Amino acid sequence: MQNPFKRTKPAPAAPQTPHTPRYGVSPRKPRRERRPREHEAFLARVINDWWNRLIAAVFGGKFSEQTEQYLAHQTKRDYVCNTIGQAAWGMLFPLLTMVATWLVGAEQAGLFSMAFTVGTLLLFLANYGVRTYQVSDLDDMRSFLDYQVNRFVTCAAMLLVGWMWCQFRGYDGYMFSICMGVLVFRAVDGLADVYEGRLQQKDKLYLAGLSQAARCVLGLVAFSLVLLVTRNLAVASFAMAVGAVASLVLLTVPLAYFETERSMPATLRGIRELFVECFPLFVALFLYNLIDSVPKFAMEGVLSYDNQLYYNAMYFPAHSILMVAGFIYKPQLVRLARIWDDPEKHRRFDLLVLAMVGVIALVTGAMALFMGTLGIPLMSLMYGLDFEKFRGLCLVMVGTGGVCACIDFLYQIVTVLRAQGDVSKLYLIAFAFSVPVAMLLVNFAGLAGAVVGSLVSMAILLTLLVMEYFGIRKRMSRGY
Repeated sequence: MQNPFKRTKPAPAAPQTPHTPRYGVSPRKPRRERRPREHEAFLARVINDWWNRLIAAVFGGKFSEQTEQYLAHQTKRDYVCNTIGQAAWGMLFPLLTMVATWLVGAEQAGLFSMAFTVGTLLLFLANYGVRTYQVSDLDDMRSFLDYQVNRFVTCAAMLLVGWMWCQFRGYDGYMFSICMGVLVFRAVDGLADVYEGRLQQKDKLYLAGLSQAARCVLGLVAFSLVLLVTRNLAVASFAMAVGAVASLVLLTVPLAYFETERSMPATLRGIRELFVECFPLFVALFLYNLIDSVPKFAMEGVLSYDNQLYYNAMYFPAHSILMVAGFIYKPQLVRLARIWDDPEKHRRFDLLVLAMVGVIALVTGAMALFMGTLGIPLMSLMYGLDFEKFRGLCLVMVGTGGVCACIDFLYQIVTVLRAQGDVSKLYLIAFAFSVPVAMLLVNFAGLAGAVVGSLVSMAILLTLLVMEYFGIRKRMSRGY
């Protein structure tokens, strides 16, 4: 009997007729003959092209002389890819804590949460408040090498301060190792930020977003796989750091050199002035995040570490508001700086600021509605823990997220106005209030006190910032 699955070439004179399969079933093509899917071919092509370009630059020894291959002024790509990068960065901590909770339990996940809190706080020492200043440096008043030297120094200072903090707290060897792994990861994150800032400065924000996303994905994958195999948080934390280093060396740094023009030489004067001019930004950002972290430090000395996990899990919806707001306004920072440079458009600038505050209020209301319906059951499912008993605290934390988003936005605007020195004292005042408030409320009401204390402290800071912003604009309108 003729094999119905065997292909035969029809005779030249005979017309081609459909082949009738046995049992009425159409035979499938052998798997090896299928054409590759388009997205698989595209991804492989992009990776191969990038690898070839990287190898050619390494052996040629001319990273900064490569021909640019990606266009600037791609607004749509900027929004999409920056959203991807910011989402990956913002979701990294919650995803890491979920993985830790599933694999090693809530108590150890709380240890990791505390270490990540320290690392995130010290990340702002590494960044030194330079990113917004860098991307709004439209005329290259400082060379890119000045920014790089500044960042190497601040990242080294971050690691040193982190080591000193662990010694001061008297952490045991296990907690110390977890903290140092997280600190190395965050130091790489801070170092990569200066190269991604360069891409944004040259209006290629979409490339910075892809770089940020790659770093977060590699860190998450490395952490999860190693923790799954070893069940050791310290080893997994260092694996996460290794993933970040790989993305920095293979993607972020080459991308910044390939896709931007060659930097002018660094100067001691430029580096010194960068430290001086950005110091108020650093103080403001560091104090803001210290205020945000005070309830967590207050809990560390009073409550068990699983409370750290609960607090950070409830904070994720609040942080989502901050991320969504950032998706909207961060790609527009360069444009806002250009609008402010034109004195005839200052009124338009004020209207844009007011509109963004309104958008943040709408996003906060939408998040509160979501958490009141689907959000809390979804959190319980993701973490494998019961969050229904924290329903009221979750809604309070959403309100805190809206306040924090307004604070972050106003900070960016003040930086664009180059009035950062006027607001540093406000963060110091708010920090002075936050410490006793958090200590008293945590000792009185435990986890609930930490949540309420965070909202009170941030509301005080926002009130001070709004008053100062109106004061700055009034002085500038008079020409002071």
